[in-house]
Amino acid sequence: MHPRLTPANGRVAHVSLRGRVKAARFTEGEERRVARPLVDLLRAPGGALDCQLLMGTPFRVLEEDAETGLAFGQSLRDGYVGYLPTDALAAPAAPTHRVSALASHAYPAPDIKTRPLFPLSFGCEVAVTGEDGAFLRLADGGHVPRPHLAPLARPEPDFVATCEKFLGIPYLWGGNSSAGMDCSGMLQLALRAGGRDFPRDSDMQQGEGAEIPPDAPLARGDLIFWRGHVGVMRDHETLIHANAHHMAVASEPLETARERIARTGGGKITARRRLKAGSR
Repeated sequence: MHPRLTPANGRVAHVSLRGRVKAARFTEGEERRVARPLVDLLRAPGGALDCQLLMGTPFRVLEEDAETGLAFGQSLRDGYVGYLPTDALAAPAAPTHRVSALASHAYPAPDIKTRPLFPLSFGCEVAVTGEDGAFLRLADGGHVPRPHLAPLARPEPDFVATCEKFLGIPYLWGGNSSAGMDCSGMLQLALRAGGRDFPRDSDMQQGEGAEIPPDAPLARGDLIFWRGHVGVMRDHETLIHANAHHMAVASEPLETARERIARTGGGKITARRRLKAGSR
């Protein structure tokens, strides 16, 4: 069992793990959704950032600690487990729309001159309950500009084009938003906008799709993996990836990236994968 995907911490575990792990208590847990625009999911209380969850992400709470204010549980989108603030979770109405602009704001009224309630990142999911002129009204009373939202039922048709939207966004280890993202976070976020749930980390992502034969040419949408890193081909020779060399989402010739990564100790390309048709 992968530790990042196993909903157990010694004190509590999901009932599906009974007989497979040791825990003082087994529970079905309680499903909630992330109610903040963005929240860090920590490996341990006060520990390292593993990844981030966007507003609307379903999360199964297995344990709550009143002293630390943290909840332990599992993202129901990609299976990632960890700790996040309990007050970042709620049971809001099921999302109907996602933020399709790189960034937006929720306003207290349908007026861009009012002070925003909070920022929103690309990929946040919200529940729309009505219309107010050029704004869509949210279940919590906020208002978001109509052009910044898209129905969940209308996914982005080309995940590579979505990655291209991210060019210039700062690199952030564990980041999953337009404020900062890492290589696997970029890929997961782009595919999610296309209606496809996808593993969070590059070592898990490398198991997706089909291996491209060594003598086969690369094409738009192919995935290139190194140890701990992934990029996406824009065409047969150009790579787009969030990386610590540029400290941003950047585009460059694959050969340039391959040579630099090998020279700086990142090793050779470990896999070339092609996702099934319809996932782009």
